[in-house]
Amino acid sequence: MGRAIATHARPAGPNRDRDYVIAVCMQPSHNTILALLATWKAGAAYVPLDPSFPQARVSHILGDAQPSLIIYDDTVNPSTFASSGVAAISFEELSLEASSLPADRPSDTEVLAQNTVDTIAIILYTSGSTGIPKGVRLPYSAICNRLWWQFRTFPFSDTESTCVWKTALTFVDAVSEIWGPLLHGRTLLILSKETTRNPQKLVQVLAENQVERLVLVPTLLQSILMCLSLNRSERPLRRLKLWVCSGETLSKELAARFFQYFGDHDGFKLANFYGSTEVMGDVTYYVMEKFSQIDLFPTIPIGRPVDNCAVFLLDEEMNPSRESDTGEVWVAGQNLARGYVGGQAPEKFCDNPHASHPDYSRLYRTGDYGILYKGVILYAGRTDSQIKIRGHRVDLQEVERAVAAIQGVEKGVVLCYGLQYGNPEILAFVKLGPNVRLNGQRIESALKEVLTNYMIPQVIIIESIPLLVNGKVDRQQLLKMYENTNNNDDTIISLDYDYSDVHPENIEAARALFETVGEVLGRSARGAISLSAGFYELGGNSLNSIFTITKLREKGFYIEISDFLGASSLGEVLRHMSTSPEGTEESPKFNVAQMRDEHKDRVIEMIVSSFYEKAELEQFLRSEIHVRDYARCIDACWQPLLLADLSVVLENNEGTPVAVALNFDARDEPDIELAGGLAKIMTFLEFVEGKVRDTMLPEGKGTILHSFMMATCSSLSAADNVAAIRQLEIASMNIARERRFLGIFTTNTSPLTQQLGTDVFGFQTLLDYQINQYADPNGNRLFALAPDDMKAVVCWKPVE
Repeated sequence: MGRAIATHARPAGPNRDRDYVIAVCMQPSHNTILALLATWKAGAAYVPLDPSFPQARVSHILGDAQPSLIIYDDTVNPSTFASSGVAAISFEELSLEASSLPADRPSDTEVLAQNTVDTIAIILYTSGSTGIPKGVRLPYSAICNRLWWQFRTFPFSDTESTCVWKTALTFVDAVSEIWGPLLHGRTLLILSKETTRNPQKLVQVLAENQVERLVLVPTLLQSILMCLSLNRSERPLRRLKLWVCSGETLSKELAARFFQYFGDHDGFKLANFYGSTEVMGDVTYYVMEKFSQIDLFPTIPIGRPVDNCAVFLLDEEMNPSRESDTGEVWVAGQNLARGYVGGQAPEKFCDNPHASHPDYSRLYRTGDYGILYKGVILYAGRTDSQIKIRGHRVDLQEVERAVAAIQGVEKGVVLCYGLQYGNPEILAFVKLGPNVRLNGQRIESALKEVLTNYMIPQVIIIESIPLLVNGKVDRQQLLKMYENTNNNDDTIISLDYDYSDVHPENIEAARALFETVGEVLGRSARGAISLSAGFYELGGNSLNSIFTITKLREKGFYIEISDFLGASSLGEVLRHMSTSPEGTEESPKFNVAQMRDEHKDRVIEMIVSSFYEKAELEQFLRSEIHVRDYARCIDACWQPLLLADLSVVLENNEGTPVAVALNFDARDEPDIELAGGLAKIMTFLEFVEGKVRDTMLPEGKGTILHSFMMATCSSLSAADNVAAIRQLEIASMNIARERRFLGIFTTNTSPLTQQLGTDVFGFQTLLDYQINQYADPNGNRLFALAPDDMKAVVCWKPVE
């Protein structure tokens, strides 16, 4: 068959990189494996095309990679390639052509090129930071180094006969999934997308085939653990000893859940791999075998380099960072790709000034930060200037320009601190002009005139801006300066607690309040924590206010949410605090009413205000969504909503609706035809909710109340907004109880509603999905720019 490919492909010649390339557009099957092997046998590299790829992506890849031939299966319409100018042949036709040729090995004159360790074997396309797909050129040497390391570090056991291929051919993890088992004579079980997306079915298949190793993203691991926990008496995956997480950040919480289920003594291993397509998928690893390993480090390490690879943590001058200092992650060694197709982004690959051996002479720039800590590497976030603050994307350069524009500011440097800890803070280091008298608070007040609230940085006045030898700002030194001035040592935060005005009988409660506020705000606390200080003036917000209330409850002190949010100072908070939980039940602030037809215009107005203007998902598809799309959505489901009679509104004393909860029976929802960006968002929500609803929740109508949309009036204060959300939750629960539903099902993408749902309303998290990992049915990464900590949390609360 390799001879048939060579014969069919030769007229096109090599591409501009002098690589012979064959495009393979097939669903995963044994025929796919034959096509890949035949491509290699013919002396070409394969570039996979997913049959679900949109036309634009297919056209781009074909035009960029310049393949000699396209092989497709019967699931693909060949007209997809008609305009590319590349010859295409079905696998069936190619097999027929090959059957008429001799079965012996092709001669040198009958292959496209001779394969060597430096020959390109695979080209994989990855979007990268620009969003434009770039082809990564992977040589045989990189693939072999990655596989040989795997065989040595995680050898196949004598009983391990079956392995799984579940990752799309277009992703780098598929390389080791396919060729690792086949090179060791193991059976390769090909799993469909439907099986992989259904945790219950996946567990069943893994158990039936006695699979002993699995590579998966943490999101899927979480889904599997949830599925397993539904029936803890059964142990279906006791043979699956090696679990490898990659592609997302592995949290300590998820690692703890793994060992809580599997235990410490039966040989189960949880590995955390780190890498990218440019470094053959994986370049560092860390293995845990016991629960006690989880707390050895601040976060789960990405570990140490694989064999014949090296990781360098470098500053802006390409000098090695000191231990415990943040440095940019660069990689050298035999896992490196040969660059991108057409020599794109040459700055990502460069000569290694620290090389002591020719095998490490080239460096790849990952775009990540890392920290060397006790001999292993911890992941410390991305180098991008755009960050996420409380669900809002912030461009640090925009903030820096606003700081520089303030009269009296000679130089301002804006940085993000704490991104790796999940509590990012914007810092503005400011050098004032000669004889200028300004303090941080006055600069922050001036910034409020030009920046939205979540973009306001903590201003730190400094005498001089530290520079590197090339004249660039030493950003790491500024962050270290901030840490040193806010720490007593390397771990204890130094905050100013002022108890001077606290009455002696209130000192215990005041200490609990002040210290809790200090714990929550940490280094971002602005000024002394005292009775006269306001929580928001200190740097608080709606999200961490809920966290503060939760922490206070853990210490035995209770306060109504609305009282905390509405307090003008911590002194007022202290007056409302109680040691009795019974005294904190909030009296209803609004009147509850069943949703009626006359509420429609007001409901649409609140939905637009809450979703179009402020929702997390919508910001990534703003150009594809119009205000009227929400009106069409509500109009399409309005009558079904009224007939279901499960939705409620809250009215103020004048009878004006100020909040709404749109609810359906989850097993009896209408089909709504939507278009544009809103349709894409609804498809995503169905993607995450369907996983849970169809595998983990009760079956049949009348069992699950689906909280479809919840919205509040934009004019509500922060306190009233939270009070309204809470009252809507109570009202929905009352409806569920009256109608004999078994529980309420909902999805939250807002950090505030996630915090409320978990810590206040008592919802159980069934799925915590990292939004930027989602690919729609056409393979588009709609939310690729979302930060790693932006999640869609699918929740369930049983009716009590």
